[in-house]
Amino acid sequence: MLKTISAKLQHLPRDSRDTLFLLAVIAWLLLPQTPNLPLWCTALAAGVLAWRGWLAMGARSLPGKWWLLTLLAVAIAGTLVTHRTILGRDAGVTLLVVLLTLKTLELRARRDAFVVFFLGFFCMLSNFFYSQSLLTAFNMLIGLLGLLTVLVNAHMPVGKPPLMHAAKTAGWMALLGAPIMLVLFLLFPRLAPLWGVPSDAMAGRSGLSSSMQVGTIASLALDDSVAMRIRFEGPPPRQQAMYFRGPVLSDFDGRDWRPPRNNLAMRYGVLPELAVSGEPIKYEVTLEPTNRPWLFVMEAAEQNPQLAGYQAAMQADLQWLVNRPITDIVRYKVQSFPAFTHGPLKGVAGLGVFTELPTGFNPRTLALAREIRGDARYANADSSQLVQVVMERLRTGGYTYTLEPGVYGQNTADEFWFDRKAGFCEHIASSFVILMRAMGVPARIVTGYQGGEQNSVDGFWVIRQSDAHAWAEVWQQGRGWVRVDPTSAVSPGRTGAFQRLAAPQGVVAQALGTISPGFSLQLRATWEAVNNAWNQWVLNYTQGRQLNLLKDIGFESPSWSDLSYVLIGIVVLAALMGATWTLWERVQHDPWLRLLNRARRHLAKAGIASNASTSPRQLAEKLKADYGTPEGGPTEALYDWLMQLEAERYAAKPEKGLQHLQRQFGTLNWPA
Repeated sequence: MLKTISAKLQHLPRDSRDTLFLLAVIAWLLLPQTPNLPLWCTALAAGVLAWRGWLAMGARSLPGKWWLLTLLAVAIAGTLVTHRTILGRDAGVTLLVVLLTLKTLELRARRDAFVVFFLGFFCMLSNFFYSQSLLTAFNMLIGLLGLLTVLVNAHMPVGKPPLMHAAKTAGWMALLGAPIMLVLFLLFPRLAPLWGVPSDAMAGRSGLSSSMQVGTIASLALDDSVAMRIRFEGPPPRQQAMYFRGPVLSDFDGRDWRPPRNNLAMRYGVLPELAVSGEPIKYEVTLEPTNRPWLFVMEAAEQNPQLAGYQAAMQADLQWLVNRPITDIVRYKVQSFPAFTHGPLKGVAGLGVFTELPTGFNPRTLALAREIRGDARYANADSSQLVQVVMERLRTGGYTYTLEPGVYGQNTADEFWFDRKAGFCEHIASSFVILMRAMGVPARIVTGYQGGEQNSVDGFWVIRQSDAHAWAEVWQQGRGWVRVDPTSAVSPGRTGAFQRLAAPQGVVAQALGTISPGFSLQLRATWEAVNNAWNQWVLNYTQGRQLNLLKDIGFESPSWSDLSYVLIGIVVLAALMGATWTLWERVQHDPWLRLLNRARRHLAKAGIASNASTSPRQLAEKLKADYGTPEGGPTEALYDWLMQLEAERYAAKPEKGLQHLQRQFGTLNWPA
């Protein structure tokens, strides 16, 4: 079948064949954009490309301008309805795709083709507005080679040159341009807004939220994408101790948990009062974009994370925030102390905020709290003893850890404690905190990530969205806020042996896992290691690393002016090398032809005319015709020299070399 299609394409006129190849390249560039485009735009682009391909296959006439104007008006109206504007990233990309596809209906001259080519380059770049992943870069590299191929092919006007020949030329062009690209990547100053993703680039990205509704974190367990990567400087801590702190939630309205309103805890004197001890754990975090101003650090970090371009500050609840949302991959170094205390050691008025519960919710849980408090064994129990009572209930009460506990109603804690007895980490943590508050114990929820897995290829620890977790903090006299993870009582494997609830796998993953589970895991580890290298060395090549590069080559205190000087110096040096190469090429380019041209110019002065196709033998015959038999005459040496020049070019074994003929040239007697 492929041979049949290839044969049909070979018999098409050159214009039709070249147009079909250009349409295929455009389709390749637009395919990754389909998730980001409105449905009508994708349908319009696909329809126009298919229409243009049908016209090319049959060598049919192109549509008139009224068709184009109508389609353009429809596209602009659709953009306004969809995006409420024709400005901005999403609206601009939508219009760019429409203009690119509609322009293919105007391919009447080479000038029109060039417009399509350069619109294609813009469309290729627009893919990076949404993703800078290694896969996107690879796809766009293929698209770049395709555009270069059609551009080279357009400059071959004669005949029907094979596309493979144009593709080879395009490949050489890209290869020769690679050193220039590398120098610009390393040294061109990264100044905003030229570098960076638009602020709306992360819209809709999954991840932790600033609020928690029971059941929301369970949805993250189905997302196996990478949240961050960790590289420890020394031995890593135990997986059980890897709690990466995110938003802290203490305001509960019966369904949703949120941060405290108006920072009530700070107003009433519940300050961090962080005290650390022991040796710190030093590590480096590579955080994926979140569109949130949160830094995830392992509990607890005392000093500011080292993060270029951002200002970080620790909040009263130990969460670290930066001054703007994180919309690109960032890397920062942290020191965390596993041994720490924080919060007031003695009771203060502000702690009452953490015992509040909304009225009208979870009556059976409130009754359970009164029952425990009314038990004579716990009449004088402190908060740590009450924690143990509730944890024991979780361990022995038949509670289970699951991704599918069913839909909870209004009284989520009641349903968990008495009816379903099943839930994910946020069900368990929420029910635990509600029960502790009902007993008068200050408690709150902490969300973040727990655990991780080490990549066997590059040694980085990978934290995924499926590692999203919720745990509790309980205030205890003399100890401050103490972490309590009620999920560990229900499912010790979640934080101990580190067993995860597996999300449903796709067909390909299931097939690979069935054939060889070890191969499937190794394949994923290798791919993630390659992606991590891309993130570390390409996407995370920051301004600071540019200046560090200058330090490595001898600059003591580099600045942007030094970076500019180095870049200008390299450009000048490259230009001089190019000029030198051009001169050398001019000297070396076919010295036989240059010697023949010199002889033609001398003979032309004597009236012996010739052109570019005149051979040395023909010149010798003209010399003989004008000046007679050269034997014994003044032109004998010149005649012999021309014949030797002919032999030097075409004889199998020339008697004299070209250098000898060049030296002899100056001794010849040229006719006047």
